[in-house]
Amino acid sequence: MELYLNYLQKHDMQEGENPPIGLLLCSEGNTEHIELLMLDEPNIKVGQYLTYLPEKQWFVDKLNRSILIAKEKQR
Repeated sequence: MELYLNYLQKHDMQEGENPPIGLLLCSEGNTEHIELLMLDEPNIKVGQYLTYLPEKQWFVDKLNRSILIAKEKQR
């Protein structure tokens, strides 16, 4: 993905545009494999999409985990 992002930045960006970002969407898979990708790169993001509507508790758990991660990053 870095190759494509660098190409876009060098050859396709117009004046005034923000740098391109890469977005990986994963429906399921091995979380450890995803974490081994270039997630430390500032222009590459990983998102999860669902093919079903989860229970309400799933959303509550995700929100609480996100809050904890955000608090840890503030330190």
